[in-house]
Amino acid sequence: MRSLLQIAFMCVGLAVTQVHALAQTPNSVQLEDLTWTELRDEIAAGKTTILIPIGGTEQSGPYVALGKHNVRVQILATRIAQRLGNALVAPVIAYVPEGGYLPPTSHMRFPGTITVPDDVFEKTLESAANSFMVHGFRNVVFLGDHGGYQDDIRHVVARLNKAWAATKARAFVPAEYYGESSDGYARLLREKGYRDDEIGTHAALADTSLLLAVAPRMVRLDALRNAPKPGAAQGVYGGDPRRSSAGLGQIGIDAIVAHTVEAIRRETAGH
Repeated sequence: MRSLLQIAFMCVGLAVTQVHALAQTPNSVQLEDLTWTELRDEIAAGKTTILIPIGGTEQSGPYVALGKHNVRVQILATRIAQRLGNALVAPVIAYVPEGGYLPPTSHMRFPGTITVPDDVFEKTLESAANSFMVHGFRNVVFLGDHGGYQDDIRHVVARLNKAWAATKARAFVPAEYYGESSDGYARLLREKGYRDDEIGTHAALADTSLLLAVAPRMVRLDALRNAPKPGAAQGVYGGDPRRSSAGLGQIGIDAIVAHTVEAIRRETAGH
């Protein structure tokens, strides 16, 4: 049997190991997980690309949680950053233009959707990008998960690059990120025999399958399978989500990550 002294030494050793582990820089690409000195050292070591994930808090039908875009874009941005190797991920921007509220329009007609004016949204993006530029990031990459504000992002990128012309920093919005999640993914689904009246444009088969592949807890699957055919009155546009699956979603997730990584590498090469 071990003596009390041996047990005591083992306990002390375990405690020291745990303290040492807690003291290490986390193996994370999330900006929020780092201290400011750890971030400074990461930038100095070459991690000079920052991904700004943009989500949105909106209805996506009766079967999908309101944070769909926020969770999906964070997971995808994380995978893209890990694949790039020289990138970090900023906090998700969850407050975006979603329609008017006097009177309610677009997704604002459904409880839980949050909207902000376009000019406020654009100023938020510009302020975040300028913050990162000041701290030494050279490549500021916007990843927008929702279609409604893509023009806003492009306006911001144009203004930033004009303002940064004399600096080493540049802003980018890779068209492949949103393009692969919408038109590109729809094309892949058609090749597998799915119809446009299933694929849809919002909260239908394509949208729901992408979420099932990365965050299945956010989809009420039993209710989805047993529901009557959905429509615009339920917040589902242009399609039918009832045959959605994680397997179908993974096809789209793989394409989004791969093509976005390629686009970022191409646009930032030599910069």
